[in-house]
Amino acid sequence: MADDPTLGEVARRLEAIHADLKEDLREYGARLDKKVSVERYELERRNADDVHRQLIERVAAIETERMQEIRDDELARRRIEDQRRADRRLILTGLIVPVLVVLLQVYLSTRGAGA
Repeated sequence: MADDPTLGEVARRLEAIHADLKEDLREYGARLDKKVSVERYELERRNADDVHRQLIERVAAIETERMQEIRDDELARRRIEDQRRADRRLILTGLIVPVLVVLLQVYLSTRGAGA
């Protein structure tokens, strides 16, 4: 019986266990207060997914618009180049044909005068 604890010692141990349990329960309560409900988590996740989807759609629209602008710029550049080529042909034709006609007339007049 010498190893048996006294009633006072048992009471102190029970009070210590009781205090530890109270502290543990407060800690669990604080941790539970920090937790988010499943419904709120789902709402926030769906909202984040919607924002992400909208961002992806916006980036895709910007890229599509950018590619269209590049195509339009390339088409405009080709039209300008085609117009320049046509202008050069017209100028060349407008200058060379009269010179050739004059040379032909000179040739024919010198040939007719020499005969």
